[in-house]
Amino acid sequence: MVLVAGGAGIWTAMKNSKPTPIELAPGTPLPQAQGYLYGDPNAPITIIEFADFECPGCGQFATVQEPDLRKRVFDAGLANFRFYDFPLTSIHRNTLAAHLAASCANEQGKFWEYHDLLFEGQYDWNSQAASNPRKIFDGYVTKLGLDAAKFGECYDSQRNLAQIQANAAAGSERGVNSTPTIIIGNKVYSPAPTADQLKQIVDSIRATLPATTPAPATDTTKK
Repeated sequence: MVLVAGGAGIWTAMKNSKPTPIELAPGTPLPQAQGYLYGDPNAPITIIEFADFECPGCGQFATVQEPDLRKRVFDAGLANFRFYDFPLTSIHRNTLAAHLAASCANEQGKFWEYHDLLFEGQYDWNSQAASNPRKIFDGYVTKLGLDAAKFGECYDSQRNLAQIQANAAAGSERGVNSTPTIIIGNKVYSPAPTADQLKQIVDSIRATLPATTPAPATDTTKK
């Protein structure tokens, strides 16, 4: 399904099927754009998601699969997670505003909290529900205790637009044309695998990694 891989029917069909990745050419670099990091930056594996805040499939991934992934994979240090903006503005009228709002929350250290509220409330602010989602976005600012004046100045200036575009361009360069798309190493999964499937993928990769040797214990005996 082109552009809207996150449709509910496609998502349901994928939940119980084995994900088949597209394999990139060896040596293809990971995106150099600036994604939003969740988890240990030194984790041995990085899971990358290209997502659209207004995409229904992205919403389902964020609210159904991602909480499990955070607990079992990211918080456990098995892998980290990077979210890259991929707003499909041709079909989602309010998505760019949502990405801008999230980038402004990030300036106050609350990207992931704002990310969660956007996806949890997606049907309150999406194109079908709101002609202008700003009031709803401001409500999230209040809920998270952010500085409203700083948020408003950031949002109105659109100063993070270039970064959002750079993140989207990084996806396009790797053939991303639908959301959610997951990249792990040189493999591209779209639609996104389930949490269980991603855990299995992470475990299989970790099994191939060289064992780490713990640092020798320091002799603290007084002499």
